[in-house]
Amino acid sequence: MICRFAVLVVLCCVGLVSTARCDDTSAGFAHPGISHNQAELEFVKSKLKANQRPWQQAWEKMRSSSYASLSWKPRPVAHVERGAYNRPDIGGTFFLRDGTAAYTHALLWVFTDNKAHAAKAAEILNAWSSTLESVRNHDARLLVGMGGIHFCNAAELLKYTWNGWPRKDWEAFATMLRKVLYPVIEDFYPTANGNWDASMIQTMMAMGIHLDDRAMFQKAVDYFLEGKGNGAVNHYVNRFGQCQESGRDQGHTQMGLEYLLNSSEIAWKQGLDLYGAFENRLAKGFEYTARYNLGSDVPFEYYESYRGRYKHSKISAKGRGRLRPMYDKVYNHYHNRMKMDMPWCKKAIEKTRPECGGSSSVPWSTLMYANQPAGLVKRKTGRKPTE
Repeated sequence: MICRFAVLVVLCCVGLVSTARCDDTSAGFAHPGISHNQAELEFVKSKLKANQRPWQQAWEKMRSSSYASLSWKPRPVAHVERGAYNRPDIGGTFFLRDGTAAYTHALLWVFTDNKAHAAKAAEILNAWSSTLESVRNHDARLLVGMGGIHFCNAAELLKYTWNGWPRKDWEAFATMLRKVLYPVIEDFYPTANGNWDASMIQTMMAMGIHLDDRAMFQKAVDYFLEGKGNGAVNHYVNRFGQCQESGRDQGHTQMGLEYLLNSSEIAWKQGLDLYGAFENRLAKGFEYTARYNLGSDVPFEYYESYRGRYKHSKISAKGRGRLRPMYDKVYNHYHNRMKMDMPWCKKAIEKTRPECGGSSSVPWSTLMYANQPAGLVKRKTGRKPTE
């Protein structure tokens, strides 16, 4: 059976998007292939070996982080709860922080060849997959969306670069993804602020790739492009860059943008261009938001969200000037790969490098995305997992 790998076609003349879908759900993905592929990992490794900036400075930040400590102890909880405004917080913060630690140790393993870091990442993943039974309460979908991607990234790196993670442990982890985490996010949350759906898109795509589940991956792609809720890219960012949450505050606005960015990068690793959707709508959102947060004026038009739940008549100054550590990745794509001018994102990078991030974002973006050559994604990636 000949399968057309999902190819995004952007009809720039009218701003419409259509996709050619793959009918063969067994079609394989490139591995490792969530946030990083093998060629990119090798590129970063070469820069560290040569002690080059800004990679070396970003590397030192990561190595000195508490997430990088080999004494890190996972704190899994069987029944995680995250309520509105994070009250109550029963294991939710542990979930986020342990996911970030697992991802950090997986990167440390790749770049140092120190098996202790691989073993630590596996310890964290195994602790959660053998313990977690449910994630619930008001913010459950947001929590899984924010944190699930870290667990998937760690597992993807371990499975395809290390032979020390037993198959039974990976299968237990895969069961946790499919039976515990995925049901929480499978229906999205259309009426919530768009950072919610955007977070779920990134994690659903990551799960689909790691599980080799084409239907799961495609469901997230379809929602990114055609979803009815506030987190679909053309609903989150309008034609000139104003975002669905621009009238709410700048922190949540940047969260939504980052999660859509992470989703676009994941898709790019698999040969699918979501970055270009709706005439590079995501680039407009980043430039608009960076410009405002760097002190310049931007246009604003009255906004009502899906089903009128949120209404904004002016841009919010709440959180203005606090740049989220996320601009290296978007600048890498639109400027380094696509040769687009991104002046405001460039200025943001000058203020945020080296970007470290935290448990609600994918951290270490300067280390992993600074100044990448355009052709890295096209190279053959990874090796088959060990049995």
